[in-house]
Amino acid sequence: MSLRMLFLDFNSYFASVEQQRNPKLRGRPVAVVPMMAETTCCIAASYEAKRFGVKTGTMVAEARRLCPEIIFVEADHEHYVRYHHRLLEVVESCLHVDAVHSIDELSCELPTNFRKEDAAVRLAKRLKKKIRDEVGECLKCSIGLAPNRFLAKTATDMQKPDGLVVIRQEDLPECLYGLQLRDLCGIGERMEARLRAYGIHSVQHLLQARKELLRAVWGGIEGERMYERLRGREVYEPPTSRTTVGHSHVLAPEERNPEQAFAVLSRLTQKAAARLRHMGYFAGGLQLAVKYKDRSRDGGEMQFDPTQDTLVFLHVLGELWRQRLFPHKVPLAVGVTLFEIAEASTVTPSLFVEVEKRRKLNAAVDELNLRFGKDTVFFGGAATARNSAPMRIAFHHVPDLKVER
Repeated sequence: MSLRMLFLDFNSYFASVEQQRNPKLRGRPVAVVPMMAETTCCIAASYEAKRFGVKTGTMVAEARRLCPEIIFVEADHEHYVRYHHRLLEVVESCLHVDAVHSIDELSCELPTNFRKEDAAVRLAKRLKKKIRDEVGECLKCSIGLAPNRFLAKTATDMQKPDGLVVIRQEDLPECLYGLQLRDLCGIGERMEARLRAYGIHSVQHLLQARKELLRAVWGGIEGERMYERLRGREVYEPPTSRTTVGHSHVLAPEERNPEQAFAVLSRLTQKAAARLRHMGYFAGGLQLAVKYKDRSRDGGEMQFDPTQDTLVFLHVLGELWRQRLFPHKVPLAVGVTLFEIAEASTVTPSLFVEVEKRRKLNAAVDELNLRFGKDTVFFGGAATARNSAPMRIAFHHVPDLKVER
């Protein structure tokens, strides 16, 4: 079987973008943080910082202890999205991008004339050079070539940074034996525990397991899919449907009071509502989440008739906020999630005059903000939080700069 997929993973992406933007950071240990505060953690680290043990999730104080020379940079997600789109353009000029998996991962199906190893490797090297020449020398990537997407992604993790790894059909399964179970996409802490409970303690054990056993471990067809993926076969992936739209925010020290926390929640709700409308969805429920400084949690949820109306969402938010269990505790982080998502084409909207007026109001607000910039028009509850909760990049979601700034 020839090579079929190319997977590309940009190494230490946020930190690499910062080093590309600022030559003074190149070759130095850099950590990207959500805000300049001692109470936060690193959301990315350059390879120079990783050599000292700094990684995603390392607290700022611990990072300073591990690496006294470390430089902290506040995240600028808008720049990361702009670089992402530039990188997509460069890759697309060489090879069609089949799927974007996250801000720093994408995959391409190799054309028939590039499926032999020599041709595929030449193409991968040309991609690396083009990225270096047209985007920047700091934007290094690891590329995996394999018979299917799963193994191509696995290959990108086998050599970092700036790796190029080929997994050949004839080298399977032995070439995977050196990996740990958690090195395989889809195996996290809980799945690893399940595998061990079934007597599977290594990748070699996993590869030797029968398909029926893996179905039992995964509790269904996903186990059979894993069996096939590990053998280099391409597996049909059912299309995923969106189930929620939401935003969360770790509060800055000056925002850690009930009044300002609620203002931030109002802003998050308005952002989520605008996204929902832009995507063509309705929501039938809203969930509030609050994390306090003492690590306790609070929140609740409420369901309602499917709607896109920001004012409905804000009303529900206010009700849930009043019902919270610990109104006097110090809030540390807040989040809003719209759920019971349905495509607009499947929802029969109300014909009441008041509902139609609201629809026009929301459309006018969206249009003004798109034309003149974010927060040109907003509902008053977010007035003191207009500069709070800036755009964030979720793991599997690349923000649309038009509606999510």
